[in-house]
Amino acid sequence: MAGTPNTPGGDRDRRRDGAVQEKEREKVAKPPKYKVVLYNDDYTPMEFVVALLEQIFKKPPVEANAVMLKIHKSGKGVAGIYTLDVAETKVANVHQLAEKNGYPLRAGVEEE
Repeated sequence: MAGTPNTPGGDRDRRRDGAVQEKEREKVAKPPKYKVVLYNDDYTPMEFVVALLEQIFKKPPVEANAVMLKIHKSGKGVAGIYTLDVAETKVANVHQLAEKNGYPLRAGVEEE
């Protein structure tokens, strides 16, 4: 019987002699990220866009103003980068708040 696992003289049970058992972890892929993009229009006031960026995207005032100017000058700007479900929720919140205030502000999701 010598040489059989867990018997005297054989391979001992590693738990009994204090050895550390290692288990390989599978690497979990990070979920893809998506940009929430706001698009310029000629009707939504700049102040509203800044307030929206502060409220929905939790931007500090200086950053919110910089994003608003980017949207105004180049036609679109990135409000934030999130997982898909969060990005879609943010877009829905933008549309809901803009509609509630009577503005045509549009937002969308683009893969990063």
